[in-house]
Amino acid sequence: MSGAKPKPKSVDDTEPQGSETAAEEKPSTAEAVPPPDVPPPEVPPPDVIEPGPELTPEEAEQARKKYLLKRFWISARHYWGSSGDKFAWPCTIGLLALIGINVGFQYGINLWNRGIFDAIERHDAGTVYFLSAVFVPLVLGTVAVVTTQVALRMMIQRRWRSWLTTAVIGRWLANGRYYQLNLIGGDHKNPEARISEDLRIATEAPVDFIAGVISAFLAASTFIVVLWTIGGALTLPIAGFTVTIPGFLVVTAVLYAAITSSSMAFIGRRFVQVSEAKNQTEAEFRYTLTHVRENGESIALLGGEEEERNDLHKTFTNVLGQWALLARQHMRTTLVSHGSMLIAPVVPVLLCAPKFLEGSMTLGQVMQAASAFAIVQGAFGWLVDNYPRLADWNACARRIASLMMSLDGLERAEQSDALGRIKRGETEGEAMLSLNDLSVSLDDGTAVVTETQVAIEPGERVLVSGESGSGKSTLVRAIAGLWPWGDGSVNFHADRRLFMLPQRPYIPSGTLRRAVAYPGAADSWTSDEIKAALDKVGLAYLNDKIEEDAPWDQTLSGGEKQRLAFARLLLHTPDIIVLDEATSALDEKSQDRMMQMVIQELPEVTIISVAHRAELEVFHSRKITLERREGGAKLVSDIDLIKRKRKRNLLSRVLENRRSPRKAGTASNKARSPG
Repeated sequence: MSGAKPKPKSVDDTEPQGSETAAEEKPSTAEAVPPPDVPPPEVPPPDVIEPGPELTPEEAEQARKKYLLKRFWISARHYWGSSGDKFAWPCTIGLLALIGINVGFQYGINLWNRGIFDAIERHDAGTVYFLSAVFVPLVLGTVAVVTTQVALRMMIQRRWRSWLTTAVIGRWLANGRYYQLNLIGGDHKNPEARISEDLRIATEAPVDFIAGVISAFLAASTFIVVLWTIGGALTLPIAGFTVTIPGFLVVTAVLYAAITSSSMAFIGRRFVQVSEAKNQTEAEFRYTLTHVRENGESIALLGGEEEERNDLHKTFTNVLGQWALLARQHMRTTLVSHGSMLIAPVVPVLLCAPKFLEGSMTLGQVMQAASAFAIVQGAFGWLVDNYPRLADWNACARRIASLMMSLDGLERAEQSDALGRIKRGETEGEAMLSLNDLSVSLDDGTAVVTETQVAIEPGERVLVSGESGSGKSTLVRAIAGLWPWGDGSVNFHADRRLFMLPQRPYIPSGTLRRAVAYPGAADSWTSDEIKAALDKVGLAYLNDKIEEDAPWDQTLSGGEKQRLAFARLLLHTPDIIVLDEATSALDEKSQDRMMQMVIQELPEVTIISVAHRAELEVFHSRKITLERREGGAKLVSDIDLIKRKRKRNLLSRVLENRRSPRKAGTASNKARSPG
């Protein structure tokens, strides 16, 4: 461990209630250091304007969805900004150039079609052989351009996703926000699915869309000129009059595309809504499956398989229902798209047939017109072919934007004094930890713990007690910096390290060595040091398995996990330890051995324990009691459990009883002192 000034920070990225903290920086420093290549944090967007009463619920929902798409682009577009990827613009310009070159090759093949069929019509063998030879480089060039275009497009998608994912994860993990999201309201459920799956689609699809739109525009612009030039005007005799339609092939192509596109828009008007609902039910189903896996032991011991099966069946039924609705939308859109695909190649041939039969158009021109019409129709029908995916992108972009909005709210609260934030700083004098006028509240301002003032000296072992729901664990989280809302301050002694042991220790994936060393690197200690730590906590029988990569979170029992957490203490040698029901899974004898071991191995350490067991009093020098009251829990008792040679500097103006509890506590507990 380094000698840098400490800062309590959570190291549990998956189970905030089971986090262990090894603080190595100054406690008052609240900003998390971003990993390399992470863009600087952006200023949170302005608050969402609440819809007025004049809007109907449907209009308010549309306004919300519109803002969500705007919120996504506020962050996503910075990939091309000064803080974005240095390869973003070169790759983008290269992709646009390749799209233009590809359209040029399409035009070349279109001309080749005219030439080869004209030569066949004239029985010109020499021209046919020559054009056959020319066809090879045309195909090779087209394949090379398209292949390079795909590689460059996917590179942009990959790098954009990497950049934005890193930025979102950086904001998600900063200042314990990944934990605080569990404490506030909002549409941010299953953030792991939003970051992994929704963000992937949200960054892949726009690149495809923009490349497709530009390609379609260039192709349509080029081959409309071809159609206008080849087709010319069409003269039709109607009721004794002649009607001339200039550029009849172009007019037909535009009308045909307008009919198919409008039909698709009408038939698939609910596609976005259905796709978004399907994605949400899929995420909920994944979450339910993950929840069962993570709590498999408890479910098995309680025999809850049938109840879990029913819950999974209910969740999966919702998925199937949304899939059925989505299937209907696909059926309707397929009806339009497939019908268009079959009809489009025939229309230009039928339109050009009269001119070919009368001799004003050659076979080559007919085939060139058919090829150009198909390309123009494909360009105009781009929406028809991509409407389902566009709907899926809308849903995914809104889901990741909802998570961003929740992070915006937390970030805005960190920078605002409207709600109240717990300050963090350094203690004065020799005090290891002090809570000055500390009040802890929910994000809506509801008080949980109020007006707590305590000073803890180096080497003190303080037991925090109180009935369930009195705010003990909340107070611990406020000390660790995981709970930001409230008032007052939490101050640490400079150059001291804090380590937290929760009731449910976090066991990372990988080897047992990594699990013991966490949150430090697995190779920070030798095998002998790790084995010695395991031996001291009664896990010597695992020494032969420290290099074994296994699902230790599922393999170890609750008691073994708590013993392993104590082994981490011996490796990290912190200055302050916070134990939050850290021995609840141990029997009384094992609990005594763990506490005696800590006192013996780390005699100078300061301990703050949260526990219900009265047996733990013997291992502490002081006891603080919280009592749940209307308006928030309060500190109602602070007594010495062992006699101290000098007077302690204790702030206790919130104590309601002035009955000298320390003397009574000293007399009644002197016999229980561990010495």
